[in-house]
Amino acid sequence: MTTRLLLTRRIVQLLIGLFLYGIAISLMVRAGIGLSPWDVLAQGVSLKTGIPFGFVTNLIGLVVLAFWIPLRQKPGLGTILNVLLVGPSAQLGLDLLPQQTELWAQVLFFAAGLVLLAVATGLYIGPRLGPGPRDGLMTGLHARTGRPIWMVRTAIEVTVLIIGWVLGGNVGVGTLAFALLVGPLCSLTLPFFAIRLPQDAATAAAELESELEGTAEQSAGLEDEQDAARFDVRDGILLESDRASHDRLARKDSPFVRAPQPDRAPTESRDASSRPSRAIAAHWLDDRITRRPRHS
Repeated sequence: MTTRLLLTRRIVQLLIGLFLYGIAISLMVRAGIGLSPWDVLAQGVSLKTGIPFGFVTNLIGLVVLAFWIPLRQKPGLGTILNVLLVGPSAQLGLDLLPQQTELWAQVLFFAAGLVLLAVATGLYIGPRLGPGPRDGLMTGLHARTGRPIWMVRTAIEVTVLIIGWVLGGNVGVGTLAFALLVGPLCSLTLPFFAIRLPQDAATAAAELESELEGTAEQSAGLEDEQDAARFDVRDGILLESDRASHDRLARKDSPFVRAPQPDRAPTESRDASSRPSRAIAAHWLDDRITRRPRHS
């Protein structure tokens, strides 16, 4: 596949994923049994101001993206399109779907929304064109403060959830179900929709790739671990816990990519004495599952 065709495929997959992501959110909103923290905030703001939910989602994304500036994070194409497109597609879904009041219908809508969101996450993260704005904020704060990623994520989302709940956002059993199930579901869809870049992608179009992907960390770990490794997903990005990162770095057979990556330009090696908690290790999705190199 030529570079142009590959780029076209990546962008088309990204757009489909973002559209379905918004539809998935609308399904969960219409279920009425609880939302993710950021959607609780958007719903609360919408109820207090009268601004449509989809437009509020856009505004929150823009505000979050503005915080990237002091954190020195550069958004990728996927980040920008996430801010612009998820809100309108969510609003379209809300305009088309009725509010559910029967319990069986509420559970059905929420389950369909959660599964669709996992599929959409795999679709829009697979092209590797940049994470969502909320995760750029999370990883940026992690890198700048040195605080563990779980602490940064928890602080952000608990704050967002409380503000949204005070404003009238829907917190319920769906909120808990989202927290428990979105990670495992996305761990199935991410490798399925991941797009492999050619081995010479870095040398052929390194500057273009840099512009498309941005600088925010985008990482994934999908292997079922026995060493207390914990993976979580937020806004379509898998983040490895600091404990798991420390344990992996101590293992001789660590699957971390320590050498120049096959589809990226060579980068300067990290100082071996740097704190594991200040780095989010990148793993190749297919390698982590098959345990064999991607290129023979």
